[in-house]
Amino acid sequence: MNLYPAIDILEGSAVRLVKGDFDAKKVYDQDPLAAARAFAEDGARWLHIVDLDGAKSGEPVNIAQLRLIVDELHLPVQFGGGLRSMAAIDAALSAGAERVILGTAVFTSDLLWEALEAYGPDRVLVSIDARGGYVATHGWLEATSIPVQEAIERLSGSTDESHSPGGVKRFVFTNIDHDGMLDGVNGEEVATMARAAGDGQLILSGGIGTIDDLQAVAALRAEQQLDGLDGVIVGKALYEQRFTVAEALAALGT
Repeated sequence: MNLYPAIDILEGSAVRLVKGDFDAKKVYDQDPLAAARAFAEDGARWLHIVDLDGAKSGEPVNIAQLRLIVDELHLPVQFGGGLRSMAAIDAALSAGAERVILGTAVFTSDLLWEALEAYGPDRVLVSIDARGGYVATHGWLEATSIPVQEAIERLSGSTDESHSPGGVKRFVFTNIDHDGMLDGVNGEEVATMARAAGDGQLILSGGIGTIDDLQAVAALRAEQQLDGLDGVIVGKALYEQRFTVAEALAALGT
C-alpha cells in the first residue's frame, strides 16, 4: 500500500484542520516546502498537497508552492484544491503535479469528463468527501443530498450512469467526521467504499492516528482482498510525530 503524507496549505503555511473546520486550524510549519522536505528525507515516495485557500476561493492560490516543492524534491505529487476549470488543471499539471484531484467540480459541472478525456484516468483523481454519509463540496463547507457510496459507484462506471465508458479509476475518500481526529478508521465503511470503486483504486484519508491504525488498514486489505485499496493519506499523526514516514511505510508493507 502507498503512503501519501499530507501538506495542506492555508495562508502560506502547512496546517491541519479538524473535521474540515477552517476556524479550527493548527499551523505545523510556516513553510510548506520545509514540511515536504522533512517527509522526503524520511523516505516519502509521494506527497499529497491540498490548496485550502483554493478550495475556499474556487481557484488555486498556491501553484507557486507546488512548483517549488516539485522542483526541489522531484517526488510525485497529487494536488487538489480549487481546481474547477481546465485552466486551473492545466496550471497544476504544468507546475509539476503528477495527478490532480477534483472535488466540487465533479458535482457541479462536466469538468471531470473533460479532464479525463484530456489527461486520462491515471492523472485525474476524484475526491469523495463524506459528512454523515453524504457528499460535501466547496471545501467541505456545503452539503449535498448525494449518498457517498452511490456517487463512487456511478462515477466508477459500476452503474450505467457514468459519462465515461471506462469511468473514474482513482478516488480519494475522506470521512470528514474523522479528519484530524486521530480516532482510527471504520473498517466496514472503508471496505464498502473500496468495493464501490469497482476495478478502480481508492485512497483513504482521515482518522489515522497510530501505527496500529495503519496495520489495521493493511490487514483489512489483505483479509478482504481489497486490491483496489491503494493507500492512505496521513497528515496530523506525522506532524505530531506519533510515527515516522519510515515506520508508516513498514506498517503498510511498502
